[in-house]
Amino acid sequence: MKVQRFLARDRFPSLLERLEEAGYDVIGPQVRDHAIVFDTLPSVEALPRGVTDEQGPGHYRLAASHSGRYFDWANGPQALKPLTFVPRETLWTSKTRDDGTLVFREQPPEARPTAVIGVRACDLAALAIHDRHFLHGAEPDPHYRARRENLFLVAVNCSRSAATCFCTATGDGPRVRHGHDLALGELDDGFVVEAHTDRGRELLATLDTTEVTAEALDEVEAALERAAGQQHRRLPAGSLPDQLQAAVVHPHWQNLNDRCLTCGNCTAVCPTCFCQTHVDTLSLDGREAGHARQWETCFSPDHSYIHGTIIRAERPQRYRQWLTHKFGTWVEQFGRSGCVGCGRCIAWCPVGIDVTEELAALCQAPAPAPGQTPERAPSRAGDSATGDIPGRQEAGDD
Repeated sequence: MKVQRFLARDRFPSLLERLEEAGYDVIGPQVRDHAIVFDTLPSVEALPRGVTDEQGPGHYRLAASHSGRYFDWANGPQALKPLTFVPRETLWTSKTRDDGTLVFREQPPEARPTAVIGVRACDLAALAIHDRHFLHGAEPDPHYRARRENLFLVAVNCSRSAATCFCTATGDGPRVRHGHDLALGELDDGFVVEAHTDRGRELLATLDTTEVTAEALDEVEAALERAAGQQHRRLPAGSLPDQLQAAVVHPHWQNLNDRCLTCGNCTAVCPTCFCQTHVDTLSLDGREAGHARQWETCFSPDHSYIHGTIIRAERPQRYRQWLTHKFGTWVEQFGRSGCVGCGRCIAWCPVGIDVTEELAALCQAPAPAPGQTPERAPSRAGDSATGDIPGRQEAGDD
């Protein structure tokens, strides 16, 4: 049962106080190094009040907002991913005893009750994808599960969209719908607060709130419609998995060779990518070792290394793997696209590659050269031109 109340702006600090009293470490958005990132939130004064963002292909800037609101911005480079699937963590250690025998110790998950304020709809959609992979498979990941079960999520309905946002095209925003405990609709004089879980309802009952007026609800709805109307990027119509499979030898892939740096920025900021690799460390005396898991990117040549061969040695092949998996074969794995329309990969690409433009180009049949007929796409069995199998998944592919 959804419960709605109104929390006046001058009572907003009590939300942080109640969360801290309930034993949560409170994390929220704040300005760090000219970007809005999630960090430990000492008080509401640390929130980016009066700050907005300007985003475009390869462009992210903060600017002054005249609204005086805390959440008058679209998103920053972070999502929830670093809080649940951390960039690097030790899974087990080993030590050599004096008699030469080895002792192995599993590293227990580190997880404290954590409340996150300012979560957006696109990031909740990404969290649901991670939940399906890390929690709902045959072998749930204990490290992810420990962090996930300790999260209390305070989401915020978007009242504005950046120029890079396209969550309306993926169906994931700007309204928060699921996966959170509380949802905020920010107005000039306060917040419409919705409780969606028992934990959320219990905490909401401890706040000094009032009845929600029809005018406040209308204002929240108008803000959501405005945010949706600000989005102009679209995805190609029709089945993207089928169109990308048909475009596996499209000449546009080679066009990306002159632009993509294979830096991995897009996968680092993507809230759904979860490629990983495992590394071992050894003490100077050789007696202690550690085995760690860390983020990886499919743009790295080593990611497709198998038994002396790099399967995707060329840059266009790596971009093709990422894009066709994200919008194509991901659907086969998880029943939906791997993109939630947050637009981070567009803003944080150093050369400004726009994924929506690349998809539009790839979904158009290439013009045949004079006197030639259009080239037929290879079968799903493989790509004889490159030796790369479309949609092939290696261990750890996101």
